[in-house]
Amino acid sequence: MIRQNLLLLFLLFFYLASAQKNNWKIPDSLKKKKYEYLDNRFYDLKRDSTSAAVYAYTYLHKAQNEKNWKEIISGYQNLVLISPPKQRIMYADSMIYTAKKTNDNKLIGGAFLSKGTVYYGMKKQQEALDNYLTAHNYISRTKDQYLIHKVKYCIALTKFYIGFYEEAASLMKQCADYYKGQQFRPYLNSLHMLGLCHNKLGDYGRCSEINRFGISESQRLGIEEMIPYFRHSEGINEYFKKNYGASIKNIEYSLDAIKENNDFGNEAVGYFYIGKNYWSLGQKEKAFDYFALVDRIFIEKNYLRPDLRQAFELMISYSKSTKNLDKQAYYIDQLLKADTLLTENSRYIVGKIHKQYDTTELLSEKEKIAAENSIIRQKLVWKKKYERIFTVSIILMSISIIALIYRHYRIRSIYKKNYQLLIRKIDAKKNSPKVKTDAVPLKNISSETASLLLKQLENFENKKRFLEKDWKLGSLAADFNTNAKYLANILEHYRQKGINEYINGLRIDYIIPLLQTESRLKYYTYAALAQEAGFSTTERFTKAFLAKTGIAPSYFIGQLKKEEL
Repeated sequence: MIRQNLLLLFLLFFYLASAQKNNWKIPDSLKKKKYEYLDNRFYDLKRDSTSAAVYAYTYLHKAQNEKNWKEIISGYQNLVLISPPKQRIMYADSMIYTAKKTNDNKLIGGAFLSKGTVYYGMKKQQEALDNYLTAHNYISRTKDQYLIHKVKYCIALTKFYIGFYEEAASLMKQCADYYKGQQFRPYLNSLHMLGLCHNKLGDYGRCSEINRFGISESQRLGIEEMIPYFRHSEGINEYFKKNYGASIKNIEYSLDAIKENNDFGNEAVGYFYIGKNYWSLGQKEKAFDYFALVDRIFIEKNYLRPDLRQAFELMISYSKSTKNLDKQAYYIDQLLKADTLLTENSRYIVGKIHKQYDTTELLSEKEKIAAENSIIRQKLVWKKKYERIFTVSIILMSISIIALIYRHYRIRSIYKKNYQLLIRKIDAKKNSPKVKTDAVPLKNISSETASLLLKQLENFENKKRFLEKDWKLGSLAADFNTNAKYLANILEHYRQKGINEYINGLRIDYIIPLLQTESRLKYYTYAALAQEAGFSTTERFTKAFLAKTGIAPSYFIGQLKKEEL
């Protein structure tokens, strides 16, 4: 296998070198072939890079002879697909150079997008994002929805990597909705990533639903190579649901296909979660072996995702427990290197990593690792800390019980006062005409834009669209076809509210009159009332009601029931 790969690389290098020197000669059998034929043959043979290279260079040479810029870019794009990583960057740069000659935003943006994708494949996140943002700058000036959503997908991948899961999920949902029915592979990729986002957001049930649906769609569309990825995702999800055996089975099923695709990123993630499963099952030695595979990929590919960092912490912990000081020192070094890599990849990541060992502690522990007395002292320190924590906890618990009793009676008094005030406000609002107030125009937003957004808000309120679930600033801005910063400024200036206060306020203003006028609602469960008002959970409904009115919904409904008697 190694010899075959070396032969393929040698032959590909021969094609690359001869083409760069303009010595490439189109075979007689291909001289009169059209671009479509050459492109189709290339994709048919793409897995055999040496055979595909003949058609790729014929395509590119034909386009260069005809000075057909668009086809030259397509030719370089084909070479990106079959070349080694370093040469992919070179061909991506050639795409950008050629595209800029056309002054076509679509071609220039697509070229930067391709370069970003190459960097992402190399797991160079910051370089990938830089190129995605440049691509977006060009593509946003076009009406090409396919490329627009491709940029969204790529940026969502980067947002997922740095931990902005909610924003990534919103973008992935838009991509899945757009690609469904027209671009099957991007559609399935978007579904796969959407499931991973829900896992990271803690919505494990929704993640499983998406994975099952993704497998069904892969079978329906005949793209069964995506099934291992949905099984991989479900394996990770099963770990968080504490179904450790099912998790291991799903991930192990997916790994062969993932390794065949040279997808070392998901391979590392798979090893990590298999290790986590065995660790949770108490099989720490077996877990250690899988964490070591994560370290191997870190060494060979310089790749590490923020959540995989924990593998080094657990290996350090295991090495301590087995008193293997050499391995402990080695994995401390690896953890330091991991932190350096993660910091360089993104300045956002560092603040989000929960560090069991910060840099100072790691260096200090490494210097003292030969002295077993330091370990004993460390244990004594922790023991004293736990004792102090326990003592303080008992004291705080006693104080808390007393405070809760006092708080109960005080809250009842406050609720009574706020209830009377709320009823007076409702009566006053009924008897007074609605007065429209004009705020001073915003300096950083044009009056036309502000007027349009205010009309969209009025329409949103009049049609009671606030009853729809899961509105966030990003999703509402996307619905209004504007950016989140503009919308946030408009809400703050004209409604004097942030997005959550605005949406929740509308919902509470909607449910209060219903509770007053429709007796049946007073006997609904709080979960049913939350559903009626557009809240996804009872807890969110209760918190929003209290924030808006100053009283709990239970007290408000109780008072309404008393007034009925």
